[in-house]
Amino acid sequence: MRVAPHLRAFARGLCGRPDYADDLVQETLLKAWAARDSFQPGTSIRSWTFVILRNVYLSEARRNRFRGDYDPDAAERLLSQPAGQEDGLHMGDLRNAMMRLAPERREALLLVGAGGFSYEQAADIAQCAVGTMKSRVARARRSIEDMMNEEAGGGRVKARPQSVSHTQMLDELDEVANL
Repeated sequence: MRVAPHLRAFARGLCGRPDYADDLVQETLLKAWAARDSFQPGTSIRSWTFVILRNVYLSEARRNRFRGDYDPDAAERLLSQPAGQEDGLHMGDLRNAMMRLAPERREALLLVGAGGFSYEQAADIAQCAVGTMKSRVARARRSIEDMMNEEAGGGRVKARPQSVSHTQMLDELDEVANL
C-alpha cells in the first residue's frame, strides 16, 4: 500500500483524469494481489507494480480507443474560470502540454521526472533500452518547453523564464498529480 500514492501520481499523469487514475490504481492493486505469488522477493515491488499499472493502462487504452470520453469536470472548467488563479492556468497549460505528448514520451517523463525512477528502472518498466528511455525523456522535456513557449507566444500565458529548471516543472507536475 506504500506504493499506492506513487501509482496514483503515475496513473494520473498517464490518463489525465483523477477518477480514471483511481480506477487504474485499484485494478493494479487487485492484479498485484492476485499475482502476489509471481513477485520475486528481493526485487523492487514499486517497479513491479508500475509495470502492472502500465500494462493495465495500455490494455484499457487499446480496448477504449474507439470510444470518446466526456469529462464533465473539464467541460465545467472550460465554461468558467475563477479570477486570479494564474498559477492554476500555468499548471493547466503544463497538464495540457503533457497530454499532447506522445504516450511513450509522457510515460518516460512521468517515470523519470515525477516518479523518481532511474533511467535503468524506467527502461525496465517501459520494456525498452536505457538509451531509448533517455532519448524519450530528453525529447519530452524539449517538447514540453516548446509547447509552453508556443502557448506563451499566443498570448494565453506569460513566458516561463528560461531559468526554470525541468526539475521545478516536474515538481509542479507532482503537486498536480497528488491533487
